Amino acid sequence: MSISLTRYLVEQQRAKGHIPSELRLLLEVVARACKSISQAVNKGALGDVLGTAGSENVQGEVQKKLDIIANDVLIEANEWGGHLAAMASEEMDTIHVVPNRYPQGEYLLMFDPLDGSSNIDVNVSIGTIFSVLKKTDTSKGVSEDDFLQPGTAQVAAGYCVYGPQTTLVLTVGDGVAMFTLDREQGSFVLTQEDVRIPADTKEFAINMSNMRHWDEPVKRYIDECLQGEEGPRGKNFNMRWIASMVADVHRIMTRGGVFMYPWDKREPHKPGKLRLMYEANPMSWLIEQAGGAATNGRQRILDVKPTQLHERVSVVLGSKHEVDRITSYHLQG
Repeated sequence: MSISLTRYLVEQQRAKGHIPSELRLLLEVVARACKSISQAVNKGALGDVLGTAGSENVQGEVQKKLDIIANDVLIEANEWGGHLAAMASEEMDTIHVVPNRYPQGEYLLMFDPLDGSSNIDVNVSIGTIFSVLKKTDTSKGVSEDDFLQPGTAQVAAGYCVYGPQTTLVLTVGDGVAMFTLDREQGSFVLTQEDVRIPADTKEFAINMSNMRHWDEPVKRYIDECLQGEEGPRGKNFNMRWIASMVADVHRIMTRGGVFMYPWDKREPHKPGKLRLMYEANPMSWLIEQAGGAATNGRQRILDVKPTQLHERVSVVLGSKHEVDRITSYHLQG
């Protein structure tokens, strides 16, 4: 018998006491928004959603039409429900406080509305990443400071990948569950529970074109992988790189591997490229909940205390033994 996302969440709330009803309802709204984004993505050129929007986001990156559509869908779906105090998005300069005409809740929602958007026009898997925090001080109005909590404070995190299937991957701190969108029924159905990432792997994902800019520990690790059976690792590695974090992480969730987006010398003043709050934290918690590991090369990502909304970070995540090895190389250096 198939179990719907709603039933799964109700059971998490009722039987296991993992989530309060307000959080359950919030996650259902996020899932509904992801269904709407999935429909827009699926229409492609037929829906006039391809190409750039002629604008830039707060990071100075060119926005795609679908970036803005996805951002709007998530805001409109979530602002009236009464579960949220505010939202933050990779596509917006500052936080979006729930308007006064709606009741305010105690949760904070962060999202990358459409990750991997450079792949939109070439029909490669893209996705939505989201993270939920709880407002720590309910006695005063909401501000950016409320969002600056370490990843360990997350109460829910997930991503939705829009590929051949639309798959929602979710944790509320009790392992990782995967749901597949049944397009006929219009509902997410549980397709895998207690997802586990193998501790060992023969696959790495990194943008090799940046090799000349890497730090020595990263060069050392990749060099050893490339030497294959004859090298110090004693096994042959495959390389994968989709340039869509959701798709790369989903592959690791499904069969293991290690994903690296390290600091490099092109922009030495930046600690990394990926956003801590919208990408690294939710993905790191999901990976850890599935038995993997996630660091910035030196410390656990979930322990990093953010100092600004759009903070960047280096990311090494995936199969535990490989992440531990890469991290040890950094600490030796």
